[in-house]
Amino acid sequence: MSHPVLTRSTHRRSGRPMIPVLPDIQLATSRVHEFCGPARRMLACLVAGRIDGPVFWIHPSWHSDELYLPTVARFFNPGRLTILRPNRVEDFLWSMEECLRDGSAPLVVGDFHAPAGLTPVRRLNLAAEAAYEERMKTTVGLLLAPGDGGSPGVETRWHIAGAHTPGRRAWTLERRRARMEPPKAWDLTPGWHLSPRPLAS
Repeated sequence: MSHPVLTRSTHRRSGRPMIPVLPDIQLATSRVHEFCGPARRMLACLVAGRIDGPVFWIHPSWHSDELYLPTVARFFNPGRLTILRPNRVEDFLWSMEECLRDGSAPLVVGDFHAPAGLTPVRRLNLAAEAAYEERMKTTVGLLLAPGDGGSPGVETRWHIAGAHTPGRRAWTLERRRARMEPPKAWDLTPGWHLSPRPLAS
């Protein structure tokens, strides 16, 4: 039996189940997406809050920055969260691949500290697809990368950064790569309201 990963508002587009994250923004399941920019972890937590079931978050043991659980709790129940801390790059990639292939968690987050290469991304996509084809379980992989990211072979790439001003919290969100949609940018404000904005030149 497949895991109850998707919300009631989930629908299919181009034959692939989609997770509605924000108005007009959806992520294809059984694929790997890249989130980059300073607020990438916040965006990953927002996705986790849109689905049901466990979340596996893979974070290298050699990096000291960690998730701040009180912030996580603003988006989803931290009791759903399992944090894996592999000791080697090879173990990091293997852990993410195996979690996606198993499909027990509808969301698998790889907290990278540099863009992943094409071969690892291909393997991760194949693992996510295998979970559906072999076990009828839908899962999503998120690669988190600093800066502008750049992992080749991802289904979509999103950049998010704070745009706060005195008395106002806001973020800029950009869809920089998508197989089926053009680049686009939005202002994101509390309550998760989106308003279109011009793309940066």
